[in-house]
Amino acid sequence: MKLIVTEKHSVGQSIANVLGRLERKQGYLQNEQYIVSWCVGHLVRLCNADEYREEYKSWKYSDLPILPAPWKMCVQAEKQEQFTILERWMNDSRITEIVCATDAGREGESIFRWVYEQAGCRKPVERLWISSMEERAIREGLENVQPSTKYDNLYQSALCRAKADWLVGINATRLFSVLYGQKKLNIGRVMTPTLALVAQREENISHFQPEPFFTVLLDCGEFSAVSERISDPQAAEAIQISCQRKQAVVQALTKRSGSEQ
Repeated sequence: MKLIVTEKHSVGQSIANVLGRLERKQGYLQNEQYIVSWCVGHLVRLCNADEYREEYKSWKYSDLPILPAPWKMCVQAEKQEQFTILERWMNDSRITEIVCATDAGREGESIFRWVYEQAGCRKPVERLWISSMEERAIREGLENVQPSTKYDNLYQSALCRAKADWLVGINATRLFSVLYGQKKLNIGRVMTPTLALVAQREENISHFQPEPFFTVLLDCGEFSAVSERISDPQAAEAIQISCQRKQAVVQALTKRSGSEQ
């Protein structure tokens, strides 16, 4: 019997429709050949700091940096029931082969593998890699599953990103929150640089000082050619003088449509 694990229930149902008649159960679909179940997003996550040590429940400067060694995984409390279903089937003696059918990407790879590792499963795994839920695409994908080891580097990339998020988020958030006051100051690997870009843009707008500039316009009849902005009026005037009563040659003309605020 083969276990197929998807990321979402809707994907599991689409795959089951291709496989034939499967009976609906609690948290999975089943017939004599297949079990199709799903992860409901992230079932397993990197453990929080206070799940390593009780004293980390209090945020203290002296505890920083927190560097887990070894890293630990925890099951999402609100999704424990679905994890238990997958764990049971992964380790069921009737299951001889597992197909990872989570979303085709780095995140999907980590979602499956964290469940697989947390369940303590060691059975062979194949990877279903599809980006369409059309019946034809699913059939072709099922006929061309690849060894899961082919995607090991993709998983390592996902794991690296997740750990980087944890290290930056946990340590920097605690650091700034302890240093600067009562409220929690969320710091993130992506969120904080993005916020900095927005803040810098707002700062530039607030302190904008208009500066005069000059351009040289060349009247070509049906259209005009305009120079770049020139801050020095004498330089602009020199260009104007050099072009007077001279023949101009159009070397290239590009047309494009667009809109402006």
